[in-house]
Amino acid sequence: MNKVWIIDDDRSIRWVLEKALSREDIPYRSFSSASEALEELDRAGQPPAVMLSDIRMPGESGLDLLQKVKERHAQLPVIIMTAYSDLDSAVSAFQGGAFEYLPKPFDVDQAVALVRRALDQGMHQNSASEESALAPEILGQAPAMQEVFRAIGRLAHSHATVLINGESGSGKELVARALHRHSPRRDAPFIAINTAAIPRDLLESELFGHERGAFTGAATQRRGRFEQADGGTLFLDEIGDMPAELQTRLLRVLSDGHFYRVGGQQPIRANVRVIAATHQDLEERVRQNLFREDLFHRLNVIRLRLPPLRERREDIPLLVRHFLQKSAQELGVERKRISDAAIEYLQGQPFPGNVRQLENLCHWLTVMAPAQVVEVADLPPEIRDQPMREVPTSWIDGLGAEADRLIAAAPGSVFEQLTHAFERTLIRRALAATGGRRIEAAQLLGIGRNTISRKIHELGMEEDRGSTHTSGDEAAG
Repeated sequence: MNKVWIIDDDRSIRWVLEKALSREDIPYRSFSSASEALEELDRAGQPPAVMLSDIRMPGESGLDLLQKVKERHAQLPVIIMTAYSDLDSAVSAFQGGAFEYLPKPFDVDQAVALVRRALDQGMHQNSASEESALAPEILGQAPAMQEVFRAIGRLAHSHATVLINGESGSGKELVARALHRHSPRRDAPFIAINTAAIPRDLLESELFGHERGAFTGAATQRRGRFEQADGGTLFLDEIGDMPAELQTRLLRVLSDGHFYRVGGQQPIRANVRVIAATHQDLEERVRQNLFREDLFHRLNVIRLRLPPLRERREDIPLLVRHFLQKSAQELGVERKRISDAAIEYLQGQPFPGNVRQLENLCHWLTVMAPAQVVEVADLPPEIRDQPMREVPTSWIDGLGAEADRLIAAAPGSVFEQLTHAFERTLIRRALAATGGRRIEAAQLLGIGRNTISRKIHELGMEEDRGSTHTSGDEAAG
């Protein structure tokens, strides 16, 4: 029996994987199309131990192959490879029962390690393939965004509470909507509320509703957001700014599953999945007694970190073209194009407002840019007046730029901040590569298992599940 089947129309990819598996003494067989592999599966009757399949091929796609394989051999681990890394691909692969999603170009050693993981452990994923009707509302090919896509895919069958960390404008609500639309609650309402945008004396009524006469001006009964989201998802944005008394009420709802309208006497069942988001460091707010620790742990079941735009500069060309197309459709005009020089200039900008700022810029260009091809001179003055930040050509250059920034902004804590960030990044990536298994992650990093456990504790990463990619079973809980 051939242990590993490789299915890819790209001969060079097949060759690289064949050589890598040969070096590891892992038997393999290669196919140039999905139909060829399916014919062999029918003829032989005996499935391989693992399949590695490209997602886009002439004829039947890798997702078609995944679906047909899972109908016949539900426990067969299938690793989906793709050079077209987007949310739909990741979610469709995981919903179809894929063992893992591997964006190209990939590190060959990482691919082999993934194959070994698939060989070593059985598959226990749902084999039902669900068709996604979701438009590509989240775009990105940067590694940090691939981690977000993977997490959304793994959570597709889950009702778990999720905490999203990300700067303002980075797209936290888009991630929350994606989690909802790819969840078992997709046919029920998605209700969003920004807890920082509503006056504190109105927020309680906004969340839980009120009875008639509960307070001056309450002329009628009102259903709150928890009731409006019944059976669906309630997205609580900027949860870190929630007043202390409402933190207590929210904790009670999450603990007991019931709540009362303001002025009400009858408990109401809360059949709602809560997704919370914040740009703040909640652990620090807990230490400052500004946020309840027990509520933090209730919300922090699964954590997703959404990277700021400056950490995914390679996505700027893709995002700019998408937003220019979107603005043109909304305004009913011809889509503007953008020159390579203007794209390069934008990639050197800080974008403190993140993706939202970039979208607003593209809308401005659609309306205000005089020519059909946008040049640097056509950018708004506030962008042109910004000094262009050189895009780092290596991580050393990036480290140097960040060190310069901290030396100017936070003297006295530069070494500690950068050292912690460095260690946290290494541990996160190693845990991501091993599916959250600490012993294997320690082996990848060349440190002891006690060291990695101590570091995770020192760096406050015990609850950082979304960022460190816990195992599929834990994440789906």
